[in-house]
Amino acid sequence: MAQTHILGYPRIGAGRELKRALEAYWRGDISQSELEAVGAQIRRDNWQAQKDAGLNLVTVGDFAWYDQVLNHTLMFGAVPARFEQGAADNKLDQYFRLARGRAPSGAPVAASAMTKWFDTNYHYLVPEFSGEQQFELDTEWLLAEVHEAQTLGHIAKPVIIGPLTFLWLGRAEGERLPLLPRLLACYEQLLQQLAAAGVQWVQIDEPILGLDLPQPWRSAFADTYERINRVAPALKLLLATYFSPLRENLSLAFGLPVTGVHIDCVRAPQELPAALDALGDQQVLSVGVLNGRNVWRADLAKWQCQLKPVAEQLGDRLWLSASCSLLHCPVDLDTEDKLPAEQLQKLAYSRQKLEELRQLQTRLTSTAPGPNGTGLSGGHLVGASPAGESDAANCAVSIACEAGSHSTDGYTPFEADSRDSVAAALENSWRPQSYTERAPLQRSRWQLPLLPTTTIGSFPQTDLLRQVRRQFRSGEIGEQDYVDHLRAEIAEAIRRQEIFGLDVLVHGEAERNDMVEYFGEQLDGFVHTGNGWVQSYGSRCVKPPIIFGDISRPQPMTVEWSSYAQSLTKKPVKGMLTGPVTILNWSFPREDIPRAESCLQIARALQQEVLDLEAAGIGIIQIDEPALREGVPLRASEHENYFAWAVACFRLTCSEVRPETQIHTHMCYSNFNAIMDAIVALDADVITIESARSDLRLLRAFGEEQGGYPNEIGPGIYDIHSPNVPAREELVARLRKIAGVIPLEKLWVNPDCGLKTRSWAEVGSSLLNMVEAARTVRAELA
Repeated sequence: MAQTHILGYPRIGAGRELKRALEAYWRGDISQSELEAVGAQIRRDNWQAQKDAGLNLVTVGDFAWYDQVLNHTLMFGAVPARFEQGAADNKLDQYFRLARGRAPSGAPVAASAMTKWFDTNYHYLVPEFSGEQQFELDTEWLLAEVHEAQTLGHIAKPVIIGPLTFLWLGRAEGERLPLLPRLLACYEQLLQQLAAAGVQWVQIDEPILGLDLPQPWRSAFADTYERINRVAPALKLLLATYFSPLRENLSLAFGLPVTGVHIDCVRAPQELPAALDALGDQQVLSVGVLNGRNVWRADLAKWQCQLKPVAEQLGDRLWLSASCSLLHCPVDLDTEDKLPAEQLQKLAYSRQKLEELRQLQTRLTSTAPGPNGTGLSGGHLVGASPAGESDAANCAVSIACEAGSHSTDGYTPFEADSRDSVAAALENSWRPQSYTERAPLQRSRWQLPLLPTTTIGSFPQTDLLRQVRRQFRSGEIGEQDYVDHLRAEIAEAIRRQEIFGLDVLVHGEAERNDMVEYFGEQLDGFVHTGNGWVQSYGSRCVKPPIIFGDISRPQPMTVEWSSYAQSLTKKPVKGMLTGPVTILNWSFPREDIPRAESCLQIARALQQEVLDLEAAGIGIIQIDEPALREGVPLRASEHENYFAWAVACFRLTCSEVRPETQIHTHMCYSNFNAIMDAIVALDADVITIESARSDLRLLRAFGEEQGGYPNEIGPGIYDIHSPNVPAREELVARLRKIAGVIPLEKLWVNPDCGLKTRSWAEVGSSLLNMVEAARTVRAELA
């Protein structure tokens, strides 16, 4: 009988209990014991949900107060030296100092750098290794959770990040791979301790096996797993891979001395036959058949067709799971009380995906014969298409499709005679003038000083603003009262910016709940949920809209607010838009058409908005693309196709503006070196990037010595994700350093990112210091 399990479950709680408890603890409103009680309850609820769904194992160790990679950094004692000074008086506060730079105890300090977890919108805290790095094991938190689950009667399967992936995710002044022998000593102790705690199975995640790995890293896998397998031979290891095809690493993964291997059959369904060929005689094959990164119900009939003969061959050596951790999905669809029934029946959040696993397990254990034309020959699936997309209709036996299956239902199709190819539609998506032609016209129009100062777009979303938004949505106040309040917020934001002395202002985005969700609510083709929250980092949660159909713009979305803000000041006010690639990548996309086609629809809608902003007198327009990098396929062979349509969609949005209209864009933490050609191809007049947490390492790719970014750039000079207020002297020193890399005439001064999550007290002090720093350096270098 096929077994069921998952790789991980959301840790935020069905009602975002973790977010609220964390922020209350950081404010000093609750004690550490009260915070820990909330975490314990979330874990109990998560484990019980898995048990109730009949899962054979309960996943433990996927809970984190902030980030699972940070959990491992502390577990292996890889804490950078700067955190030793002013250390907190307890482990949890020291943990938060690494994450945020501040905790209820301990001195403020520069927080750890953040970057995206592979190609997701989840941020992890980057481990920092020195050349002489020593590791020291501390398993207190993990063993406590294992004991906690066992005490509640669960069969616990701890999940840990594999040693090679952990090193790969970190950064070091030199090579990271030579640190492996020292790190492995900790992994050996860890597995011995888990075995002593009565654990039978350990899930060890090595998602870097889905990357184009350098040969030394590939070669390190065999010796690594031979070594850790020897210390606890009775322990069963499930090697988990996800997010990408294994390709040349498939035989490597299955050849390791592990008891089982998990493969992502959503991202790489075509690899199932090869996995069956490579599977050892006693090995378990875990197949990720439910999309752990989207909210549509699975096509269980299709999977029944494909997996029935596999189940007959492998029996309980076939494990059913989601493609990856459900961290990237909302928690429970039952908390949605406003979505129509016809939409609800097409969706599955994490709790519902557990039930889908139960349903698929039941289908595969029925006594009905396997479908004709889909048999096993030498381990291969016969009858499956090369892409692994055989449909239930191809089975000789009749298998009714699951009610609400999204494979053919729920979308408005394109008209056959009007559906342009993406390539043809984007052929001429370029501004006719080059940057060197545009820049003099823009400088003449705006007359900005050297080192112009600005912000990224959003200002603090106060408790009062959130309350007014809730009152409007619940009908407690009318539309005019709501509009009046938003106008007052915008007027206050303009007033404060003029006091701060900023050169280019923003309206503050008081009307926006989220930079993507807001546009999803304004555009046709999207569905927005009431409780579809997923974790982005720490206590920060986002609520991605769902692309349910074809996308269009029924009316202007931002023009009224930007025009009102511009009427209040003589300084330029930026129009603020989220770019098409980011709206796509930060939404739950359709699965019946290529992502490029949805992106093109969004780009066309935004193009109309850009032209309306320009017509309204808004001459600086920022089109943010923080998610450009995270949408990049993990395999280099697929990059060219992605960048072709992603870059073209961005350029289409502003392809018809006048040359004196200045186009800005913004990007978040990313490996910019890897995508520099694509960033240059965007051809934005000004790009702002997050760089402060990396100690400006990310900036090097943009310097002239590296070929760099030919247009203008605003490196973030202070970290907005930390509550610490940067000192003016610190910012002056940072600006001087930046001025040694970026030509002064192309350099802008701004924070790392939007200021929505900060308080006005933090924002005011930080921006005053930033403006004063710009003036100081301007006077020195003019």
